[in-house]
This record gives sequence, structure tokens and C-alpha cells, in this order.
Amino acid sequence: MSPRVEKYRTELRGLDDWEPYLKKHSGLPGPRANLELVVAVAEEADPDRLWRYSASSDEFLALCGTAGLGRIALLEPDTVMAWLHELASDPRWRVREGVAMALQRVGRESMAKLIADMKTWARDNPYVQRAAVAGLCEPALLKNNSDTVAVLAILDTITRSLAAATDRDSDGFKVLRQALGYGWSVAAAAAPQNAKPYLEKWMRATDKDVVWVMKTNLGKSRMAGLRPSLEAAARSAPARRRGSRAK
Repeated sequence: MSPRVEKYRTELRGLDDWEPYLKKHSGLPGPRANLELVVAVAEEADPDRLWRYSASSDEFLALCGTAGLGRIALLEPDTVMAWLHELASDPRWRVREGVAMALQRVGRESMAKLIADMKTWARDNPYVQRAAVAGLCEPALLKNNSDTVAVLAILDTITRSLAAATDRDSDGFKVLRQALGYGWSVAAAAAPQNAKPYLEKWMRATDKDVVWVMKTNLGKSRMAGLRPSLEAAARSAPARRRGSRAK
């Protein structure tokens, strides 16, 4: 961990009441919350404190508590995952980001557990789907080919849902589209040959939002190796009727 995280951890250990310290050093209001402090809280807080903070009306405390729940998820899996599922639709975007951080922590401890749960989340509402994408599509988690293959299948399920969506002006749809706009490239970089059939299929889609997702992923530097063949596949695809969708 970084020296700043370790400094915060040391200082937190010497405090009885953390809240004034956390609010003072939160970085809020401002464009960027103090994520090093979030990590420190996630590592140092006991379960009771994490649960309490995760339900706080204060956005930074809620972010800290939510992110920290990932550390205890394997000790209380049903309870923690059910609460993270609820928080995935929280109106505060920083709390939703805390859910993604918690899921990534679960993945570091057990990718099998994370993948199993995210298969269910992949069929939920757009906010929950967005959490699944953000939780799974982390390069440090995708070191095992079989794990990445499973993640690609989840992304395919979620992309089908995006293509079938009717309420495209909702915030949930927009944040899901944004997450898919980088998630595919992260998974593809980890298993290019496994990703290629999925990407070729979606590159042929005519749905405008799926087209945006694919073009955005294709523009990432990590996609350089796949880019020429995928662009060729898109050019060679037969023309589709206006409004048709990939299956």
C-alpha cells in the first residue's frame, strides 16, 4: 500500500471518534474524494463501523463503509452481498463507486464467489449491471483465463440488455453504457482470442448505443492488437435493416 494509506491507517488507530477526522480529510466538497483514506478505512475499520458508515447520510462516510464491506464479504456473504446489491442503486455516485471497490475486494479474495454473484446481477437493473461491470473489469482480477471467459459471457449478457433497453434517457442506462465503454476492452486485453467472437458480433450491431460502446472500447490502447481484425469484420458485415439488433 502507498505511504499515504499507511499514514492514514496509523492515524486512525490512534482515534476513538473517526468521523471528524474523516470529514476533515475527505477531500469533499471537491472534484475528488480522498481514495487513499477510503482504502485506509476499509482496512482498519471493524465490521460494526463499516456497517454503520455504509448506511450514513454523509456521502464520504457511506463511501468508506461501502468500500470496506468487501473485506468482510466472505465472512457474512449473504448479508453483505444483499446490502451491496441495494447500494448499487444508491442515488449518490460515490456510494455506487464504493460498491465497485467492494466487489473488486471480493474478487481479490475469491473470483469464483464474485463471478457467481455477478451472473445474477447481470440480469438486474442498469445500476446493478453497472456495478457488475465495474467490479469485474479490473485488470488485476483477470489473471486466470477461465475467469476472464466467464466475465466475457457476463458482459455479453449485459450488452444484450443494453441493446434491448427502452428507457435510454435514464441515468441508470447512461452509467451502464459508460461502464461497458471500457469494460469490454479490459476483459479483451486479458483474453484476446476468447473475446474476439463476442467483439466481432457486437461490432456488427446497428444499435446506436452498442455501436458507441464498441467504438469506445476499440479506441483504447490495450485494444491495439485486436483493432485491425475487428474493424475489418465490421466493414465486411452484411448491411442490416435499420433498427435491427445483434442477437
